[in-house]
Amino acid sequence: MLKRFRVVFSLLLIFGVSLTLIAGESVNDYFPRTSGSFWVYEDQDGNRLTRRAVEEKTIEGETYHAFNYEPTVEDWMDYEHYVHPNFYQIRKDGIAFFVGDEVGKAFEARLRKEMELDSKKQQGISTTGDVSADFSYAIEIDAQDDFYLLPTPVVFDKEWTAMRISGSITLKLKIQRPDFQIPSGDRVNAIPVALVEKGKVVGTETVKTPAGTFEDCIKIEYWMEDDTEARKKAETAKLTPSEASDIDLTTLWLAPKVGIVKFVRTSTTSKVEKSLELTQYKIESTDSDEK
Repeated sequence: MLKRFRVVFSLLLIFGVSLTLIAGESVNDYFPRTSGSFWVYEDQDGNRLTRRAVEEKTIEGETYHAFNYEPTVEDWMDYEHYVHPNFYQIRKDGIAFFVGDEVGKAFEARLRKEMELDSKKQQGISTTGDVSADFSYAIEIDAQDDFYLLPTPVVFDKEWTAMRISGSITLKLKIQRPDFQIPSGDRVNAIPVALVEKGKVVGTETVKTPAGTFEDCIKIEYWMEDDTEARKKAETAKLTPSEASDIDLTTLWLAPKVGIVKFVRTSTTSKVEKSLELTQYKIESTDSDEK
């Protein structure tokens, strides 16, 4: 039966037809949450991340499944909301991670790194003779509380909105000469941040990691886009935050009954790649699993 389904699925993909997962499969199957379960991942540099499922938590009257991590995230540059859900819910419409202000902090950290590089370049070329220039910036980022990892029903090649990010980047250039003050020497440019993260299930694959071979993994791609409607309201900006943050494509693989087995984040502009692969795991059984 499964072999026949794979053949039909392949033919439908060839002819470009959207496909919903077969009956009986649900988002519950792709994100196990039994307390006591653990997953160990290793990145491209050999660093390890261990996720453990712990008891449920209540936040503002709502119950969430919970994880903790070893090591804990200390540098927001290392935070990935795709693989670091501390709290999440499996709802009627899919899996939602409660990320609070964590996405905003991570996005700001990556954006600030790029701005620091630009600031050093500006400082290096902005001093000529008696004229000096001081380049500074301020960043304010706000992201929605929930990141929508996977909707239900799961449909191939159908986009959904996973996350919205808003805010502003204020750039300030102060030009000075010791003998006189240059009129309009302070130049301020406010750049609105209006981004939307989209997701799409692009198919299923067999994935090999140090933890084993996993069949029928859902392959999901996520990417950032300018929120065009919000951009029009805020007028056209000279610099897009997506260019400054240098984040282009994230790919995630979810295995049935196991969860996340592989994660890759790449940039088409700088070719930077970050990856995590599952090296070890244990899924605690439940009464429903035993049945």
